[in-house]
Amino acid sequence: MRIVTSTKNGQQELGIVIDDRFYSCSVIDQNLPTTMSDFLKGGEETMNQLQIFETALRHGAMNRPYRLLDDIQLIAPVPQPTSFRDAYAFRQHVATSRRNRGLDMIPEFDEFPVFYFSNHQSIQGPGPVQCMPLHLNQLDFELEIAIVINKPGINIPAAQADEYIAGYMIMNDFSARKLQMEEMKLSLGPAKGKDFATAIGPYLVTKDELEPYKVQPAAGHIGDCYELNMTCKVNGTQVSTGNFASMHWTFAEIIERVSYGVQIFPGDIIGSGTVGTGCFLELNGTARIADPNHKDQWLDLGDEIELEITALGKLSNSIVLYHS
Repeated sequence: MRIVTSTKNGQQELGIVIDDRFYSCSVIDQNLPTTMSDFLKGGEETMNQLQIFETALRHGAMNRPYRLLDDIQLIAPVPQPTSFRDAYAFRQHVATSRRNRGLDMIPEFDEFPVFYFSNHQSIQGPGPVQCMPLHLNQLDFELEIAIVINKPGINIPAAQADEYIAGYMIMNDFSARKLQMEEMKLSLGPAKGKDFATAIGPYLVTKDELEPYKVQPAAGHIGDCYELNMTCKVNGTQVSTGNFASMHWTFAEIIERVSYGVQIFPGDIIGSGTVGTGCFLELNGTARIADPNHKDQWLDLGDEIELEITALGKLSNSIVLYHS
């Protein structure tokens, strides 16, 4: 299923997308949850209920009023997450970024998956991203995948952790690099370099949609893994390409680490970290090694950023100046 949150008359509206049609959950059946938060709290039971209705609508076994997808305003599929963690799970990105700074690959990367907390109150979906002037100093995109949890748990073994994932989304972890680098000299963060905007969407795609792309994880790892191509375009020019299957640590292993001694909750979002080549920070560093005269590229006002991932859709954002 492709599950979305839209806005109608200032109110959030949960629904599903089938081809180019949007069906509101409130119209499909009065007993369905009408917000993503309530849907995720319902766990497997509400997931199965919605799946039954989606299958019936898709195959013409039932009819309900719908609106065309082009006529609705999508926001973040999970607009009010209970928390937001971002991992550091793609080896290529970590190794290349360290090499570009003259550093060896850090051996602890292979010992456990690491993550940081970011601002779950600044999640947004497709559309304009408002930036303050300091954000525009070396503003960057980050090409990632995110999951959302729909089952509470603690001390979850990786072998069972995929059962806690409701679905997958595209994620753009916008980063103000100058702010980030300044604050991390103090061995804390990232904080202000990250907390102003993270975009997810356009859909929450459930695991059944990804079955055709399933592959084995890397040797020695546990968890679901999918062959999904990942790209980023800036103003129509492709700048980044990678694949979800190259993720070193699986989401199952990340959940095991996250839940060690700590309860996770329905609505918690976890990002994958940046795929290899998936940000200007990495791309600029690599280009400077090849050409010392390389002129770094960063995002600027008016730029259009489009992340596309196989089966997950396209997430489009633009950069605008903050206004109250």
